[in-house]
Amino acid sequence: MINGFTDAQIITGLFAVIGGLIVLLLTQVGAFFAWIVRRLDRVETKIDALDVRLSTRIDAVDSKLSARIDAVDTKLSAKIDALTIAVSRLEGAVYHGLPEPRRAAE
Repeated sequence: MINGFTDAQIITGLFAVIGGLIVLLLTQVGAFFAWIVRRLDRVETKIDALDVRLSTRIDAVDSKLSARIDAVDTKLSAKIDALTIAVSRLEGAVYHGLPEPRRAAE
């Protein structure tokens, strides 16, 4: 007996204090993990917004580059066709001889 309290009362009081501290600790840990989850949700939301914004930019750049590539492809195809015709004419001139010059009417 200490200060008028029995040993059983002291032990019961200590268990109550310890139990309260454990509950307080578990509450704090739960609050901390809830805070972490909220932060991660915010980060995920920011990442999703950034993904949408960057995807839009990438799509715009992709369409511009596709248009430029198509324009260059069209120009080069026309030049290749013209060169093919020129080479064909040169081959004809080399392998078949040059055409006879036209003579003026006598």
